[in-house]
Formats: sequence, C-alpha cells, structure tokens
Amino acid sequence: MKITVITGSPRKHGNSFAMTDAFIHEAEKCGHIVQRFNAAFMNIGGCHACMTCYKTGKACSFNAGFDAVATSVLESEAVVFATPVYWYSIPAQIKGVVDCLFSLVVGGKQVAGKKCALIACCEEEDPTVMDGVRMPMERTAALLEWDMVGEVLVPGVLNEGDIDKTDGCVQAAALVHRF
Repeated sequence: MKITVITGSPRKHGNSFAMTDAFIHEAEKCGHIVQRFNAAFMNIGGCHACMTCYKTGKACSFNAGFDAVATSVLESEAVVFATPVYWYSIPAQIKGVVDCLFSLVVGGKQVAGKKCALIACCEEEDPTVMDGVRMPMERTAALLEWDMVGEVLVPGVLNEGDIDKTDGCVQAAALVHRF
C-alpha cells in the first residue's frame, strides 16, 4: 500500500515527529511505501478560493509546493496526518495543506475510498484539547469520503522526549495494522 504522511510540527525531534517516525518505521517494515511531507518546512499557505485548481496544470495556482503533496495523495491508498495541537487547533504549518485539499474536489479528482488516520499530541492532560484537531480532520475525511481507520491522540506531552513517557509511539506503530 502507498501511504502519504503529512506532518505539521516544526520540531524535528518533537513528540509528534517521534510518533510519525514510529508509524513510518512500522509501515515500511510491513512493506508499505511511505511518502512523507513535513508541511512546516514547505511554503504552502491557505486556499485563496480562486477556483483555478488544476486549470493551470497544477493542483494549486498559489501554492506550488502543494502539487507534490496532491500528486502523492492521489496516488496513495491512505493518508496520515501527524501534528501537535497549537492553541487548541490545527497548526498553521499543516492547515495550509489541509485547506489546499479543496483543490482535489474543485479539480474533480477521484479521492473517495482512501483510508485516513490522525496522529496528534498536546501539552495539556485533558484529551478534549485535541478536539480542535480531531474534529476538523474527521470532517475532512468524511467530506472526501475517506475511511478514518484510527486516531492516536496523546495528551500531556510538551517537551522533546515527553512522548517516551507514554505509549504514543507504540500506538502510532500499531496504527499501521488498521490499514
């Protein structure tokens, strides 16, 4: 299976990166092909609602970096979003990518039937803090007619390495087996 993984953290040694690495390692061990996009290091802004998606030969007229993400998503059977929670919501670093998924709909691309998963973590102990990430991603999956096969939601991690005090990486690796 080909899996596209899109991350939203700018911390290469952070907690959501560690969970992403655990997921990818297990996926590749199982023979899956994984393409990873670290949105925080790409220049992808939000949707401009110009409705020129794919009319210029690109997925997005304003976000050239999104073209590679869109191509990977279209070629994949599964898409995984991995992100920390920033101020009770999706970080801007990954939100631009999520917004640009609109181009797949406007461009008339066949995206239904893919599998989808979410890996997220937050500083606070209250797991409902992740609702601002979880709910939009679940709704995005529903709109695109993707099957949300699982979520790994780990509260109480802030500093690099805090994830090691949880079973977050184990959960992320186990998520592979839901595909």
